[in-house]
Amino acid sequence: MVMGKNLEQVVSMMLNPLFHERHPRVRCAAIKAIGQLSTDLGPDLQTRFHSCVMPALLSAMDDYQNPQVQAHAASAVLSFTEKCSPEILNPYLEGIVTKLFFLLQNGKQMVQEGALTALASVAGSSQKLLQEYYSTVMPYLIAILMNATDKANCMLRAKAMECISLVGMAVGKDKFKDDAMQVMAVLMKLQGSELEADDPTIRHMLKAWNRLCKCLGQDFLPYMQFVMPPLLLSAQLNPCVTIASADDESIETIILGETRIFIKTSVLEEKATACNMLCCYADQLKEGFFPWIDQVATTLVPLLKFYFHEEVRKAAVSAMPELLRSAKLAIEKGQVQGHDVSYLKQLTDHIIPALVEALHKEPEVDICSKMLDAINECVEISGLLLDDGQVRSIVDEIKQVIIASSLRKRERKKRTKAEDFDAEEKELLMKENEQEEKLFEKVGNCLGTLIKKFKATFLHFFGELRSYLIPMWGKGNTAKERRIANCIFNDVAEQCQREALGYYDTYLPFLLRACDDENADVRQTAFHGLGVCAEYGGSVFRPRAGVAVSSLSAVIVHQNARKPENLMAFDNAVSALGKICQFHRETINAAQVVPLWLNCLPIKGDLIEAKVVHEQLCSMVERSDNEILGPNHQNLPKIVAVFAEVWLISSPC
Repeated sequence: MVMGKNLEQVVSMMLNPLFHERHPRVRCAAIKAIGQLSTDLGPDLQTRFHSCVMPALLSAMDDYQNPQVQAHAASAVLSFTEKCSPEILNPYLEGIVTKLFFLLQNGKQMVQEGALTALASVAGSSQKLLQEYYSTVMPYLIAILMNATDKANCMLRAKAMECISLVGMAVGKDKFKDDAMQVMAVLMKLQGSELEADDPTIRHMLKAWNRLCKCLGQDFLPYMQFVMPPLLLSAQLNPCVTIASADDESIETIILGETRIFIKTSVLEEKATACNMLCCYADQLKEGFFPWIDQVATTLVPLLKFYFHEEVRKAAVSAMPELLRSAKLAIEKGQVQGHDVSYLKQLTDHIIPALVEALHKEPEVDICSKMLDAINECVEISGLLLDDGQVRSIVDEIKQVIIASSLRKRERKKRTKAEDFDAEEKELLMKENEQEEKLFEKVGNCLGTLIKKFKATFLHFFGELRSYLIPMWGKGNTAKERRIANCIFNDVAEQCQREALGYYDTYLPFLLRACDDENADVRQTAFHGLGVCAEYGGSVFRPRAGVAVSSLSAVIVHQNARKPENLMAFDNAVSALGKICQFHRETINAAQVVPLWLNCLPIKGDLIEAKVVHEQLCSMVERSDNEILGPNHQNLPKIVAVFAEVWLISSPC
């Protein structure tokens, strides 16, 4: 905070040595400080001081007498551009790319490595410019890749791989395709050679293959036979070692209970990278990935409980729905002879129980969120292939997630009352609360998908969840939790319709109370729920129609109703009021309510509700509805004005 307030003086102090100090070490230190400040204080620093920082760094790249200064300048450019908006960066891109290219041609190895990293970083921001420089830059990058063959140049070669693949992605398949063939030939040759275990080429090559796949799409499929075997071996690596030297910095010690485990970090990083790449290939190639599903599932499912490295678990979790999606698409498109929906069922039976078991044992809240996300996607893909026991296991685990979350919430509340509670601890608690809210959102998504897929057959599970969901409406809970509770009941009412009527007495009072919630998102979901209940609730909703109209009318006529932050809630309130007019007119004062509804039209924020409402207006006019037309058709000018405005909004011209 102190440095932020004095940022102008700090930046000036760092830039001064670049222009007035001759000693290269001092200049290097100043450049390094600028790079660190760009990371720590960005994007504020970039926004306020780009006009003086960027020219200074570009000038430092011209110091061919001092390669260290050039290398540090390239690194600082990387740090500066990472938190720089395109609007600020664009005017400097040509100068950056030109300078970096000169460093690649004329710099020493450490300078070339820095230039390659910086060029790779700006590739995504300089797509148009790289199109112009591509025919000049790419041959030189490929030359570095092909010629940096000895051990001393292994990092240079690795950086060249990274840069080539990112530049290829930036310029696109059409521009890169011919060169990509040459690059992949080099990578296949390297892959077949015996690289040392700590050679950075291995990790960079795994990532380069993946970027090439993203760039080439289905054209990459012929190379998968070369890519997959070593990738699977990397994903299956065992990073544990039995004997470790006390001063070996490449070994990390992990203590589990009374067991001391030694982990080789470079192997762990390679394993994590490989797992991420497997997930990415499945995502990119879709049905084309089918031949490798069994091998990948066998490799990754056990890694859902790989507690030595979070990134490995995250990659394994993310891959599960991708494998199911790949199998489903391949079967649906008839691309796999001898496999039908029974194969998808078999794969589902392998993946779903493993995910649920891993969720039960997962210690990290953010990974629990990812697991719920993955389960949700798997249910979306496999749908009715899940049997009753699998649905039961998911529901039971969701209960446990809610219980564990409640316990963590209580623990955090206790921490706020501790004597040593300070600003740092408060910030940490805020982050933990954000993670918890995200977890609840995933719970809501998962239950919503189960309800949509299984409809009324899910209701006996929903009944069990009542005691877990009702507390979410409590005032002590966050707005996001209250919104999620609304959404879950809305899904039940909408998907199960008549079969859900038995839950109205329990849940409708909460929706009506939420109409006055201070949070606009909570109000929006409450109004949407009232509209659903009005449409499907029949005689069960009818006694509450009057109360609902009062709540909705109060919201609609409020002076702040149409403010931007309230617009979505307003539109849903108007839609709900319209549905009460449509399905329960006999229980309300239609002569007052229908004109009130008409005067709210057109609605423009929630396009889904707008379509429903405006179609309803059309239907009412077509049947010459007395209340909508008004006495002596006095509402016709308003109706015509609404239709005209809707037509203007929807017209492409």
